[in-house]
Amino acid sequence: MLLRHSPDIKASEITPQRHWLNRRQFLGTGMAAVLPDFTHGAFGADEKPTPKDAVTTYNNFYELGTDKADPAQNARIFPAVKPWTVEVGGECAKGGRFDLDDLIRPHRLEERIYRMRCVEAWSMVIPWVGIPAAEVLKRFEPTSRAKFVEFTSIHDPEHLPEQRRRTLSWPYTEGLRIDEAMHPLTLLATGLYGEELPVQNGAPIRLVVPWKYGFKGAKSIVRIRFVEAMPSNSWNLLQPREYGFYANVNPAVDHPRWSQSRERRIGEFLRRPTLPFNGYADQVAHLYDGMDLRENF
Repeated sequence: MLLRHSPDIKASEITPQRHWLNRRQFLGTGMAAVLPDFTHGAFGADEKPTPKDAVTTYNNFYELGTDKADPAQNARIFPAVKPWTVEVGGECAKGGRFDLDDLIRPHRLEERIYRMRCVEAWSMVIPWVGIPAAEVLKRFEPTSRAKFVEFTSIHDPEHLPEQRRRTLSWPYTEGLRIDEAMHPLTLLATGLYGEELPVQNGAPIRLVVPWKYGFKGAKSIVRIRFVEAMPSNSWNLLQPREYGFYANVNPAVDHPRWSQSRERRIGEFLRRPTLPFNGYADQVAHLYDGMDLRENF
C-alpha cells in the first residue's frame, strides 16, 4: 500500500471519500483503528440503531422546511457543500477561515452510536461518524476569556426560502459552555451510517451533543466563535420559556406544552421513560454540580 503525506494533498484526495466514510470498507483495509468501536460502553448507546431510512427522512432542519419530511424532500435546493469553509474567531489565538477538508484532515474519524432525543418527545439511535469537537477546537488556542463557544449555521436566503420568512432568528445560532464543547462526548459529525452526511442531517458538518435536546445540534456550520458571554440561540430567542440555553434532557422539566417524562423511539409503538441527560448522566452530570437544572433548563 502506498501512503503519502503532504500539506498540499487534501484528505479526500489521499483516499476516496466513499471509502474513508464507509466503515465496513475501512475495516477491510486492516485500518480498523481509524474508526474505534464506540457501539458499547460509556460512549455508545447499547441499543439497536434506528433504521437509516427513518434517520434521513424524519428531520428538523427549518432552513429546508418546517415539516419533518421537508428537509429530505427539499435537500436538492441546498447550496453546494463543496467547497465549504468555516470561519473561526473570537477569543482565540489562531482563528481564520478554513476549508473544511483542511479543518478535519489532521484528525481521525470515529464512529459513535448515540441516543438522540428531540424536544418534541421523540428519539432515535444514530451511528454518527465524526471528530471529537475538542480535538478541533483546541487547535485554535482559545484564551482564558473564552467561556462559551457559539456555532452559526449557513445563511443563504437566495437558496433557502425558509430563511426569507421570520420562522426563526436567522442565521441559526447555538452555543455551548466551553467545558461542554470540549467534553469527550461532543462530536463534530461529518457522516452517519458509515456514509457521507446527508444534507437533511446537516451536511457537511454539524454539532452532536447527545445529552442535550436535538435543537442544540447546529447543522451546516459556517462559523465558530469563542466568546466570553453566553451566546444567544435561535430557539431561545423565539420562545425563551420553552427553550433554555442548556437544553439538557431532563424528564423532570416539562415543555410548557407537553411532558418530557416519556419519549417515543422512532420505529416503536410504545413510549419509554426519558433518561436524565439522555442516559449519559454518568459522563456529564458533574458538569452541572450545584446548578438548579429546573431554572437552568
